[in-house]
Amino acid sequence: MLTATRVVATIPATDLERAREFYGGKLGLKQLSESPAAILFRCGDASEMSVFKRPGVTTEHTLAHFEVDDIEAAVQDLEAKGVEFIDYTEGPLRTEGHVARNGPFRGAWFHDPDGNTLGLRQM
Repeated sequence: MLTATRVVATIPATDLERAREFYGGKLGLKQLSESPAAILFRCGDASEMSVFKRPGVTTEHTLAHFEVDDIEAAVQDLEAKGVEFIDYTEGPLRTEGHVARNGPFRGAWFHDPDGNTLGLRQM
């Protein structure tokens, strides 16, 4: 049985300096450490996210969700910082004001500078 004390999300980036500006600057995550291959950020009280350098990758799914208490306020704050949200008009997700209801939670999605899909989630 796996008994990890925490899970660290890992996200590929082609340019670590650009990733630092996005994750640290626009998203406001606290940088914990850095090496030539990766930057480690703190997300909330206990979660961490490692952004690692690698050649371009195409993803077709959400790599990580950030849990928020007020999704509309988070969307508005990030939009003011230049983050562009993805709107869905077909399929199971339909967004209004960039926010969709999906079962018991509400979500909003955006891309980082490398095209990785990230999301906000409110239960």
